[in-house]
Amino acid sequence: MDDEIKNLNKSNLKVLTKNINIKDINMKTYRDINDSENRNFRKEFIIEGLDCANCAAKIEREVNKIDGVKSAVVDFVSARLIININKPSKKNEIIEEAKKISKRIEPDVKFIETYEKRKKSDNLEAEESNKGEIIRLIIGALGFLVAGIFKFKPPIELGIYLISYMIVGGEVFLTALKNMSKGQVFDENFLMSIATVGAFAIGQYPEGVAVMLFYQFGEMLQGLAVRRSRKSITELMDIRPDYANLKVNDDVKKVFPEEVSVGDIIIIKPGEKVPLDGKVINGDSMLDTSALTGESVPREVHTGDSVLGGTINKNGLLTIEVEKEFSDSTIAKILDLVQNANSKKAPTESFVTKFARYYTPIVVFSALALAVLPPLFIKGAVFSDWIYRALAFLVVSCPCALVVSIPLGFFGGIGGASKNGILVKGGNYLEALNNAEIVVFDKTGTLTKGVFKVTEVKAQNGVSNDELMTYAAFAEAYSNHPIASSILNAYGKEIVKDSIHNYEEISGYGIKAVINGKEVLAGNYKLMNKEGIGYTEADTIGTAVHIAVDKEYAGYILISDEIKEDSVKVVKALKSVGIKKTVMLTGDNKAAANKVGERVGIDEVHAELLPDQKVDRIEMLYKEKAPKGKLIFVGDGVNDAPVLARADIGVAMGGVGSDAAIEAADVVIMTDEPSKIASAIKIAKHTRSIVMQNIFFALGVKFLLLILIAIGIGTMWEAVFGDVGVTLIAVLNSMRTLKTENI
Repeated sequence: MDDEIKNLNKSNLKVLTKNINIKDINMKTYRDINDSENRNFRKEFIIEGLDCANCAAKIEREVNKIDGVKSAVVDFVSARLIININKPSKKNEIIEEAKKISKRIEPDVKFIETYEKRKKSDNLEAEESNKGEIIRLIIGALGFLVAGIFKFKPPIELGIYLISYMIVGGEVFLTALKNMSKGQVFDENFLMSIATVGAFAIGQYPEGVAVMLFYQFGEMLQGLAVRRSRKSITELMDIRPDYANLKVNDDVKKVFPEEVSVGDIIIIKPGEKVPLDGKVINGDSMLDTSALTGESVPREVHTGDSVLGGTINKNGLLTIEVEKEFSDSTIAKILDLVQNANSKKAPTESFVTKFARYYTPIVVFSALALAVLPPLFIKGAVFSDWIYRALAFLVVSCPCALVVSIPLGFFGGIGGASKNGILVKGGNYLEALNNAEIVVFDKTGTLTKGVFKVTEVKAQNGVSNDELMTYAAFAEAYSNHPIASSILNAYGKEIVKDSIHNYEEISGYGIKAVINGKEVLAGNYKLMNKEGIGYTEADTIGTAVHIAVDKEYAGYILISDEIKEDSVKVVKALKSVGIKKTVMLTGDNKAAANKVGERVGIDEVHAELLPDQKVDRIEMLYKEKAPKGKLIFVGDGVNDAPVLARADIGVAMGGVGSDAAIEAADVVIMTDEPSKIASAIKIAKHTRSIVMQNIFFALGVKFLLLILIAIGIGTMWEAVFGDVGVTLIAVLNSMRTLKTENI
């Protein structure tokens, strides 16, 4: 059984996993239970200046080898290092060692501990760095032009070219030497240094300088494209409020949201972001919720309504009483999910990282063979020609196009999904959505609104309707189930809970309690059968709650639920994206379940199921899908936890403000619209299409150039395009994953 299951406390384990064979649990709800030690020693840094994706992979690999590190992830897209430490006593030593490793691999990087400290200074430093780089490249280019245009004596010409080369590529050359002294040989600095120094060695001075100039210019453009990409993605998902207007007596102070406590009063002016979750105590306004839900239609709020942080106040002045600290708010949880999404790498990302690790050394040794073997075995072959080919071969071999563009592609896809109100918790889940074959739905709160109403009260055996409602309301007084809420709302009177004793909730059946000295049973027909009580079947559509008092049947209360308008189109939308089968699993009665299934168009309906029986059905459905096919389960939160855990992809109909749903699944639909599952699959397919384009384009161009160079047709110029140019094009193509409007 997985380590994550072991973290469950014993009571939760008995309730949630009895008779359940759980294959793979990725759910934050489970992962966090009794896991406070790991949370306390999770350290996160911004690595400012990290522009080399290959270096990021090396840092991640090396930090993971440190004794005491449970896991380490370098997210190149957001330039973050996340370390989980399982030896608390060595925490400081581990962090210092991680910094040394990062500095050794990328000497110019800076470590910043919090996301907030980054802000605008990062952009300013990047701009200043670009200015210095541009000036250096211009000076080097002028020297190159002077040496090429004017006819100088060979020693003077060589001197000018050398000066130009050191101005343009001196940093690359010195970095390569430093890295080699530390045992890091096969990196981009090494490849470019060997190629250009080799060009000088065989008398190709202009080409040596020109290639380094082209390379550095391309690297500058690539770095600019990566930074712009990062900025676009982070801005797309940056719903973090910068401040809160805290009311202190008669004054209003501008403070950070983290400084506000539960019960404090904050003021939201028109045009400002709501910084924390709370309740409106004064004012009326329209809220723009698009940052959370992707929906453009503003929501009207009045005194007494709840509001969420991250929404934007459109027109009125609102006074809000804070109900959650920032760390517990919906917006903080969403930010945490989005910022950590790229730490769960898609299989394609993991493959590319491993591929790059072995690919470069293989190409280097192939280049060595290309330089040495032909002159030895081919008559008339000249070493200088084959060395030139080998040098160009080295230049084109760099795998940066893949290592940079693939993570950007997946994170862009996650960002595009977020913009549409779909939270995907990792590239692995985004990629898994491509292979979805079967979608299984819960009914209540997923396909239906979960807003139950009492539509009929049928008392029997001398019990009045009022008495029946009273028994039912008292029996349901401690339950949080939507059906219980509907009965309590229909009863509408105060309940004296002192009169309720021996309360027992029987999972999958109902409730048993002693009320004013009488044993009351309230639940489905299975509860009546279990207790040996004869009952009357309801002949109308809805959920019947049967009541028995002192083992004598007292009647039933009929509860009805409405189907969501969006549910009617969900099956058609899913079929259009390649889903082969749709199934509904519910604990509700067969008549109500079949009616919903028929209206929605579900292929297969299974009703009156207990939680463990739902998992059994999931196990049976697993046998119907292809080996690489995926099964999606769609539920409305923690109530469906065992089934969400067993499914390949758990999707929660989160709704705005449903904390449990946000934490419980792999994908969260923030708008409560089932059809958004089809949108998520379309976004996943769009992302994979772009990622595969980059892979085939990068490898195709490189493979073609390697052949052309090996046979003597390609030059160093084409080789530099095969490295820097291909990377730049792949990065720009990756940004298309953010465009999801017409998907």
